[in-house]
Amino acid sequence: MIWSKMKQQLEGFISPSLSGRVEYRASAYRYRPDKAAQCYITVDKKEVFNMNDASTSIRWYKTEQEIRNDPEIQLPVSREEIEALRAGSGGNIPEERLAIIVRKRKLADYAKDIMAAQAELAKSDFGSAAGKFLSLSLEECLDSDEILLNVFALIDRRLGKKRLLGMEDKVRLKHPVVQYFYELRRSAV
Repeated sequence: MIWSKMKQQLEGFISPSLSGRVEYRASAYRYRPDKAAQCYITVDKKEVFNMNDASTSIRWYKTEQEIRNDPEIQLPVSREEIEALRAGSGGNIPEERLAIIVRKRKLADYAKDIMAAQAELAKSDFGSAAGKFLSLSLEECLDSDEILLNVFALIDRRLGKKRLLGMEDKVRLKHPVVQYFYELRRSAV
């Protein structure tokens, strides 16, 4: 599908509260075959998401250690997770260490997921992700591990306010790009 038609279809799904604020853009270089085309998303005429550029306003992580040491990442630890660790360890771990161990394990898993998602995003093509979004249901896009599908779904007009507000805990475990667009949509509702 040609870009202009795909862009028109994608922008037709943008929530009315974000219409005119969020735009999909593309740049291609006809006479430079060695230079790849770029697709990016702008909010209020400011480029916020470009999967090929680290200078956007959304943080990209280079290593798992950066994610583990980021003080902004707060992963909640439930009582059930602590009890599962206690049962799995046979009660040999001191009480004050249980929550710390569970949090560190969750952070390690979260870091691996984020790095895998970023690696997949770097390899993917904006056009193919947009084509997937246009052919999948909203639920499939929201449940997907692909960052772009999550972004497209979060700014989709079919996503209602009640459902949007109910997914805060789920979005907190997603990539910062997804969190950014979630907050943008929440503030626009």
